[in-house]
Amino acid sequence: MTQPLIPGGLRTTAMGILPHDEVEPALQLALSLDIPFWPQLPHYSYYEDMYVQAAEHFPGIILLPEQNTLRFDTGKFYAELDTLWEHWEDLSYFDVTGEYSVVYERFLALDLSGYVAIRGQMEGPVSFGLKVLDERDRPIIFNDDVRSVMMDFMARRVQAQLTRLKAKHPRAFMYVDEPGLQFIFSSVSGYTDIQGKEDLDRFFSQIDRPRGIHLCGNPEWEFLLNRDLDLLSMDAFTNGEILKAYARSLKKFLERGGVLVWGIIPTWYDAFAETTLEELILYLEGLWEVLVAAGVAREQLLEQSLLSPARCCLVNPDRTRTVTEAFGWLREMSRRLREKYRLA
Repeated sequence: MTQPLIPGGLRTTAMGILPHDEVEPALQLALSLDIPFWPQLPHYSYYEDMYVQAAEHFPGIILLPEQNTLRFDTGKFYAELDTLWEHWEDLSYFDVTGEYSVVYERFLALDLSGYVAIRGQMEGPVSFGLKVLDERDRPIIFNDDVRSVMMDFMARRVQAQLTRLKAKHPRAFMYVDEPGLQFIFSSVSGYTDIQGKEDLDRFFSQIDRPRGIHLCGNPEWEFLLNRDLDLLSMDAFTNGEILKAYARSLKKFLERGGVLVWGIIPTWYDAFAETTLEELILYLEGLWEVLVAAGVAREQLLEQSLLSPARCCLVNPDRTRTVTEAFGWLREMSRRLREKYRLA
């Protein structure tokens, strides 16, 4: 069994986006978990949107704060390429600046030595390329010149942040947020899983370990589990029954030293109100039993698992209350399960 690079043991972490419109409560909530992160706060600022943050310094980008969106201009892209190449060897150029995150620098200024690990995040290239549209309303991922630059650019961005986080904590790691991966297997996507495999393998080959993907949707799990990743973060609350069909692939992923992040606590108002912590624990343990029956050693599974909320949620009628309570359930679930399974 390969030793995982990321601490598991049913400790807690979460994805990056929080619904807060104030910085301090969001930061304190993130710091309440075993593996904290710097929150992204799109309700606080347009620049906190994950696509806007990822777009910083990318040639051809046109920011439209008044419309709460961004666009891409192909002519502007070619005109700005020389500027990008001039800065290419300066890794700090690709890091998140204070204009694009009010929390990042404050997070890094804290004493984080008491945590078992810390975590950062950046939007992934596939999702970014599918989301951002050019002057013809065409996703930029379909432009071969742009896509090639984008894959390498986004890898530099992730590497810059990971390097900064590792300087702060030796067990830092990154989530690459890829919600768009669930769409590339659609017959109407136009961007195939074959191209996605080639692009993602190129992308991750430029990033130091540990590295992983987070997504809330339902992609082709075999595709993801066969990538050279150290971590896979998933919405197990929604997709748990589907994941049961991939027990063998999950087993191989764990045997390679991969860590699974079980997104198990719902953060959207209705689902949270309709369940209990006890029901969620039983459901999660039921998913684990499928893996154990497929030959996964229970001890290995627990040591290579983290717990998290199921997904981000920005649209609850109570704004931050449900999300805050979900984080509390998450901490309590971890405490109960770690005690039950006698994890150190």
